[in-house]
Amino acid sequence: MRVIDLMHLGRERVIGCWQVDDVLIDPGPTSGLPTLLDALAGQEPRALLLTHIHLDHAGASGALVRRWPGLEVYVHSRGARHMVDPSRLLLSAKRLYGDNMDRLWGEMIPVPERNLRVIEEGAQVLDGRFLVAYTPGHAWHHVSYLHEGTAFVGDVGGVRIPHSSLTIPPTPPPDIDLEAWHRSIELLAGWAPERLAMTHFGESTHVEGQLDELGERLDAWVALVRDHGEEAFLAHVRAEIERCAGPDLLPAYMLAAEPEQMYSGLERYLRKRAETDGSAAPGADRAQVS
Repeated sequence: MRVIDLMHLGRERVIGCWQVDDVLIDPGPTSGLPTLLDALAGQEPRALLLTHIHLDHAGASGALVRRWPGLEVYVHSRGARHMVDPSRLLLSAKRLYGDNMDRLWGEMIPVPERNLRVIEEGAQVLDGRFLVAYTPGHAWHHVSYLHEGTAFVGDVGGVRIPHSSLTIPPTPPPDIDLEAWHRSIELLAGWAPERLAMTHFGESTHVEGQLDELGERLDAWVALVRDHGEEAFLAHVRAEIERCAGPDLLPAYMLAAEPEQMYSGLERYLRKRAETDGSAAPGADRAQVS
C-alpha cells in the first residue's frame, strides 16, 4: 500500500492517489495524470475505487479507462450518472473555479457505463477485500472503504497535511451537511481502524484524536460563518492554519481546502437549513453566495 503524490500544481502533499496492489483509490484530477502514470510505470490497475466524484478525486477516471478499456470504476449510485455524463458536474465546478478549471483539473472524460460498478452501503467489493460505507457530509454520494485496518476516507476524514497534526474540514459547495458529517465521523470511529488514509494527504494513525478534532473544528467553523461572516472566517482560517501547521505548510492546506470555497459551502448549508426551518438565514443582511 502506498500513496502516490500527484504533485498538484507542482506542490507536494496536496492530492494523493492510494494504491493497494492493483487497485487505485481516488486517482485524482486529469491534470495529475502524467505523474500518476509515471508512478505506475506501466502497471495496469484492475479497478478504481472512488470515494466521491469531485474533480480532485475522480477527474482522471475516464482518461484511465480510455487507456485501459477493461478498468472497473466503483462509485456510489448517487454519483454514477455524473461519471457517464459529467456535464452537470462540470457546470457546477465552473461556477466555483471559473477560468482556472483547466489549470487546476484538466479535462474530465466520461466513463462508459459498461465500466461502472455501482455500490451501496455495506457492500464488500473486489473479492470481499474492501468494505464500503456510505459516509455523506462532505458530499451526498461520498463513501469510505475499509481494507485490512485502513479506512480510506476521501474528504470526510478531513484534510491533514504531513507532518502536521492539524485536521480541517473541507467544506466546498454544494452538499455540506453538518449532521450527516457527524454521523459519518461516528461510523468511521466505530470501524476502529488502525489508520486513516486521506486524499489530502497521506495517512494518520491518530484515528480517534483526528476524528474528534475534525468534528470540533467543523462545529466551530460553522458557528464562525453564522456569527461573524466571510471576512472574519477567512482571516481566522488562514491564521489558524499558519499557527497550528506553520507557514511552510500553509500553501498546501490552502490548495487542498481553499478557504473561500469552504466559506461558500458552510454559508450555503446554513442558508438551506434556515429555509427548511422557516427562519431567517443567519447573516441575512450580508451578501449571499449563490
